[in-house]
Amino acid sequence: MLPFVLLLVGVALAALGGELFVRGAVGAAALLRVPPAVIGATVAAFATSSPEMSVAVQAARAGTPEIALGDALGSSVVNVGLVLGLTVVLGSLVVHRRDVRREIAVAAAAPALTVAVLVDGRMVRAEALTLLAVFFGWLVLVTREAARTRTESFDIGPGDVSLRSVVPTAVLGIAALLVAGNLIVGAAKDIGGLLGLDTFTIGATVVAAGTSAPELATAIVARRRGHVDVGVGTVLGSNVFNNLWIVGLAGVITPIELPAVEVLVAVGASLLGLLLAVPNRSGVLTRSRGVGLLVVVGAYTLVTLLVGSP
Repeated sequence: MLPFVLLLVGVALAALGGELFVRGAVGAAALLRVPPAVIGATVAAFATSSPEMSVAVQAARAGTPEIALGDALGSSVVNVGLVLGLTVVLGSLVVHRRDVRREIAVAAAAPALTVAVLVDGRMVRAEALTLLAVFFGWLVLVTREAARTRTESFDIGPGDVSLRSVVPTAVLGIAALLVAGNLIVGAAKDIGGLLGLDTFTIGATVVAAGTSAPELATAIVARRRGHVDVGVGTVLGSNVFNNLWIVGLAGVITPIELPAVEVLVAVGASLLGLLLAVPNRSGVLTRSRGVGLLVVVGAYTLVTLLVGSP
């Protein structure tokens, strides 16, 4: 019973830490007048992916990088299927079709590259470094392109925005994420043994759902404040971070070995979700698309549990 309690505590801390980090990071970006495109695809995406990063570092250091890989790939499915799905089910979204299609293309290329690296069932440090190199190349290109257009800053979170408030908030969020990472990794290993599931499956389902809480909060807040593109950009940008930055980071710390079939299930579900996330010709994501996304994440969870069972 204790591992389940510790997992819930860890997930709660991850959600809280991610939320605090989001407020601090986006608040700082607003003070620096960073364009919304950068905030959505980079700053907010990095902030909301911080729980996955914390889990990845702790899991790799503990010698169980499979949890990190499962969390990163599973979070990609949850981000698109559950987070974006729920957001669209609440009401159709109108987005900039050209920008979103471009972001979806990159978000789809990232897991495809992960599959290419893990096709032989293992990831060595040189391959992990390749993922990191591609990630930083993408980050530079996105930042340069978005910075060409000057736009007004905006606030995605409540409260006053000042250096005196955003710095302590971000630091407190990071501290909560570090503690959460330790709790989640330890609990996931114990639960995997109790349920007879492998560590990848636990990471790809339970842990992934918990660490995706910040993306859900950010998407809903962005929608309420009229920053729809930022919410969608955060979800898609998080997928790039998960597949390139987080998987690469875990692989550099500890090489990963895993049956390719488990990776293919997660990546296949992620790509199907991204296909459903392509807006129609009017730039609208309808509620029916949201229902389809929820079906994808439900089917993914069921198949992953079946594959990971003895």
